[in-house]
Parts: sequence; C-alpha cells; structure tokens
Amino acid sequence: MTEKMQYDRWLAYPLEDAALKTELESIAGKEEEIFDRFYTELAFGTAGLRGVLGAGTNRMNIYTVRKATQGMADYLNEKYPESAIAIAYDSRINSRLFAEETAKVMAANGITAYLYKELMPTPALSFAVRDLGCQAGVMVTASHNPAKYNGYKAYGPDGCQMTDEAANAVLEKIGHIDIFDGVKVADFDKALEEGKIVYIQQDLIDRYLDAVYAQSIRKGICADSGMKVVYTPLNGAGNMCVRAILDKIGVKDVIPVKEQEMPDGNFPTCPYPNPEIREALQKGLDLCEIEKPDLLLATDPDSDRVGIAVPHNGEYLLLTGNEVGVLLTDYIAKSRIELGTMPKDPIVVKTIVTTSMIDRVAETYGLNVVNILTGFKYIGEQILRLEEKGEQERYIFGFEESYGYLSGGYVRDKDAVNGSMLICEMAAYYRKEGKTLADVLFELYEKYGMHLNTQASFTCEGASGMEQMKGIMADLRNAPEAICGKKVLWVSDYLASTKTTAEGVSEINLPKSNVVEFGLEGDNVIVVRPSGTEPKIKVYFMIKGKDRAEAEAMEKEFRAEMTKLMGF
Repeated sequence: MTEKMQYDRWLAYPLEDAALKTELESIAGKEEEIFDRFYTELAFGTAGLRGVLGAGTNRMNIYTVRKATQGMADYLNEKYPESAIAIAYDSRINSRLFAEETAKVMAANGITAYLYKELMPTPALSFAVRDLGCQAGVMVTASHNPAKYNGYKAYGPDGCQMTDEAANAVLEKIGHIDIFDGVKVADFDKALEEGKIVYIQQDLIDRYLDAVYAQSIRKGICADSGMKVVYTPLNGAGNMCVRAILDKIGVKDVIPVKEQEMPDGNFPTCPYPNPEIREALQKGLDLCEIEKPDLLLATDPDSDRVGIAVPHNGEYLLLTGNEVGVLLTDYIAKSRIELGTMPKDPIVVKTIVTTSMIDRVAETYGLNVVNILTGFKYIGEQILRLEEKGEQERYIFGFEESYGYLSGGYVRDKDAVNGSMLICEMAAYYRKEGKTLADVLFELYEKYGMHLNTQASFTCEGASGMEQMKGIMADLRNAPEAICGKKVLWVSDYLASTKTTAEGVSEINLPKSNVVEFGLEGDNVIVVRPSGTEPKIKVYFMIKGKDRAEAEAMEKEFRAEMTKLMGF
C-alpha cells in the first residue's frame, strides 16, 4: 500500500481522536508531509516504541500504540499460559492516554494489566514487574526527548528492557496485524470492574521506596548534616518519589524549582528536558544563586537519570555523568571497605562509552570492572547473571555516562531516585570533611590523571536520515590510519564482533551492535554509534591529557576531524 493509499485510508476511517482527523485534513495535497507520516511504521525494538506525536503509521498515536501492544499481547499469549503486565507513565503529552490504551488492549487479550494510578518513575515500573510477578512491563515515556515525542519502553519478566530476541518476536507479531481491524480493545471501565485492569496501590510504591532506601551506604549521615538541596523534576515524574526518599534519609531542606515542579508535558521552561543540557537546568541554577544550596539535583521526565551542579569558587559547576559516576564509585568503594560491608570480588559495571578513569579507581579498591554495550539493560543483564549464580551481592554499582546510576539489584534499570539519594549522602559525607563534590573530583583528577569525556551528536532527520546513518557507519569501518596525527592502534567493530590491531583480528564477546570504536595513541578513544532512540549519530570522545587545557585542546581537534570524516 502506497503512502497516499495509507493516508486516504486513515482519512476515511472513523478516528476516535478528533485531533488526528484535523491533522490529516490539514496536510491534504502536501506530498512530503504525507510521505513522512506514512512511508514507514514506528519500529519496535528493545527500547520499545518512540516517535513524534501525530497522525500516521510513523507517529505516536492511539492506533500505533494499540497495534504494537497487540503484538506484545500475541507474543505473551503464545509464550505463557497465563500472563500479566505492569504499566506506568510519565508527564508527557498523552502518556496517561497511551498507558490506558495499552491496558485496554492487554485486557481484551486476557492479560491482566496492573496500572499505576499516577505518573511514576521508570525504575518504579521495573520494580513493579518483578514485585507483581508480571511477564512484561510498559513504561510510557520518551525519556528526555523534546515535547513533540512520546513512546514506550518494553520490559521482560526480569524487569530489564526487552532482549533482542523478545523484541524481534514481538516485531514479527506486529507485522501480521492490521492497525485498525486487527486489534482487540476492551472497555476500560468494564475491564477495571472485572479485574482485568487493576490499579497499583500505595503499598507497592512504599515497597519500592524501601528498596531504594536499603541501598543507603551510610544511613543517618544526612540527618545532622545541614544539607540544603535545590531540586527540579523538569516537569516530569520524579517529584513525589525523589522528595520522599530525600525526606527518608534526613534531607529536609529541599527547595523545588517552582517553574519545573509540577508535571507538564510541554516542558515550557526546558524545551529539551535533559539533565545533560545546561539550558534545562538554567532555572535551577538561577535559584541556586539565590538559595546557595550544597547541591542542585535535576531528574529527567521519567526520572531514571539525574544531573547535578555543585558550588565551586562562588559559582555552580555542572558535573558530567562520567564525573558523578567516578565520584560515586570512589565513595561507595571507600565507604564499604571502611564499614566492612564490601563483598568478596566486588563488581562495577559500565558501558563501553563510559570513562576509563573507572579502571584506575577500581585498581585502588580491588574492584572488577565489567564493560558492556551502551544501554542500561545490559547492566541489568549482568545483575541477573550474578543472581542466577547466587552472587548478586558482588554487584556494588553500575552506571553509564548519560547520567544513569544504580547501586542494587532491586530494579533492573537506572534509577534517579537511587542516584539522588546516594549523591546527597555522598555530599553530606564530604560536607562534614569541609569539602564540596568539586573539591573531591579535582583530588581524583590529580590522583588518576585528567580524563575528559565529551560527546557530539549529528542529526539525520526524515526519510533519508536512516540511509545517511548507514552510509556514515559503513564509511567509518574503513578506518583511517590516523586521526589528528594520532595513530589508530586498534579498531573495534561491535557489529562484526571483531577487534583489529597490528597483530591481527580478535573476537569481541558481546552482543552485536552497530558501534565502531577507535583506539588512538596516548590512551585516547573515539566511539561512534547511531542512537537507539533518536535520529542521531553519537560520537564519544575519551581524552587523556596532562591537564584540562591540553585535554580540551585535543578534544577540539578530534571533534573537528570527526565532523569532517562523517561529512557534516
């Protein structure tokens, strides 16, 4: 069926959402806009669905959500004699609507749908899957994307995001479903009355918060610390749970950023609600100039990631995900050794694009570092493997450079509630020593060397974007001999599972992924990968210099050269 035929079918169909009908009517005769909405379907993968809100097969709407959910339901009914699913949602436009539509389709297919009554963080969904003994989970969110996006993350029975195998099986089911005529949909109120849709109660939320609190390293340290914190949930789902856990650990002086405190899927003061971006935190930074807190905390819309700013030389310094991860690893290891709670053969898990400075910290404390592909689900898989061997206590921390942290196995995804608690506890610990987190970070750089970690994103929008990304990645596999005069010592191709050096080719024992990694002279690394959730290619620069000035100069040169190599 051509794009125009698809458009005509949607236009003629009695759509339940009047806004979709209006949108379709407004693009009549506009071939490019019709093409963009109908040239493909939103892809279902291990990250679930994600796309721009609107009408069409290439947009997030109740029909694309229903079709994907029908595919999930068919998969679950084929795999399990009886199944249940947990469903949560954040503050985005239509998040609650899409969560309820997901529940309605599941209920119509005989699958019990447990639904949170109010918006909740992503890790609370991961927790609910395992706590309720569900076979799947759905978190309606587009994480930190702009307001025009929504989506949903799909989870397996282990509380991890779906594996490639499961996602491919669901995708195969989706391929056989007609978007209008092939989907079963229950009446919400009737399904609720019959117990096929069940609201999740407060006692489960309490169990989740208790599980987070159990990860505290130095219980009680915040109570008499005098800590003051400015907090922004960036108009997302973190406000209730983050505030609750800070109160539980004794951080009572919490000042919210009023403009960003309440849920608002339009994100009026932060068009890119991403704690990695300074603009998103600007309202919080402005409030810090007035309140002079010990810490600024910012969680993203689905509250699985957290960013911070700390006082330094009269200003507030934003720390990167790598820097916070290094600080937390050092704090957790040092504290657990001092308190006698360090397990035998402790493990820290990080992604391949996360700072190698962790290796230096690990040497100091006798930690084993496990490198995995980008995506927190792979950290969740490592926890699961340890649990299967009865060795889950060996896992002490996992993190990724994109501001995701987790210090326990109670969930299988990154957790900004857990991260916020540990960061506050760490700040209170050093506050009692008369230090800020910036002071401690600079001490670590002096001890282990200056490690600068940055990234660049190159957008490839529209129908041609996917082909553009494929071409760039294919070209990069023909590796240059040198980048900015630094010899390329090795190339890792994670799609081919090979590492090539002057000595030959060796195998990489990780799942296949479209990632290319260059190892350069001077202990420098550049990693290139298409985003799994956005139409972008990401380039990660891991630079080591004798000081910050040298590292920043090198990074500038590498960035310019990679931009040229990729044709941007």
